Amino acid sequence: MLAKKTSKNQITLPKKIAESFPGVEYFDIQIENDKILLAPAKILPAGPTLERVREKMKQLGIAERDVSEAVRWARRQGK
Repeated sequence: MLAKKTSKNQITLPKKIAESFPGVEYFDIQIENDKILLAPAKILPAGPTLERVREKMKQLGIAERDVSEAVRWARRQGK
């Protein structure tokens, strides 16, 4: 199958290929050995990810105060 690159550098997947990935909206794109590789990608909402980070911080005993202090320290180091 062929796919043509448009003047806006866009490529449309042939219908037969797109139908093999129902419900997939995003693809991870990589170049490997002069080939373009597409793999279905899942985009997760930030909410659940943020909750997992907060839970991990709680498990490690890291409080919001610790994060604020670390940010202040890092900002002082950058000056």
